[in-house]
Amino acid sequence: MDETLNDLAAYIREKLDGQIGDAVVAYGELTLTVEPADIVAVLNFLRSDVQCQFISIIDICGVDYPSRARRFDVVYHLLSPRQNQRIRVRVMADEDTLVPSVTEVFPGADWFEREAYDLYGILFSGHPDLRRILTDYGFEGHPLRKDFPLTGFVQVRYDDEVKRVVYEPVELRQEFRNFDFLSPWEGTDYVLPGDEKAKQ
Repeated sequence: MDETLNDLAAYIREKLDGQIGDAVVAYGELTLTVEPADIVAVLNFLRSDVQCQFISIIDICGVDYPSRARRFDVVYHLLSPRQNQRIRVRVMADEDTLVPSVTEVFPGADWFEREAYDLYGILFSGHPDLRRILTDYGFEGHPLRKDFPLTGFVQVRYDDEVKRVVYEPVELRQEFRNFDFLSPWEGTDYVLPGDEKAKQ
């Protein structure tokens, strides 16, 4: 399997000279790293080339590494039913980088890119309708970023009595706890079946 993927990586590097930054085979899957400016050309090649035929886009997702200068990865997962292969293409971007939209190559990328924009704040240039898809209209921030606050101030829910969406202060069901992991484990006062073997 790895030999086939290494051959595929060598073929893609040869055909796309200078557009592939890195090609790594790990866990039975080939990952290509591409600059944002080259993503449309690379995905068009992977879809159209006879040796590749990655005609199906499975997913586009974001990944956040806040300690890096280019903190976001935009990851494209493609499938070639003809070759029975999967491939991953990765683009690194920051908060200001415009990643070209691939909706011209894969029309199904439309909602995936909207989701990455909504949840991470990744900007896609040339997208036909780049707006939030999962969060509410007035929502501030991007909830899958690592620096997004864990507790908010307002929660939204549908109230069946008034037959509309209502905004209300966040109500925590239990007091916020900060675990220090230094206190000893306090178990039962009696011996559970099987525990007597652990002390031998």
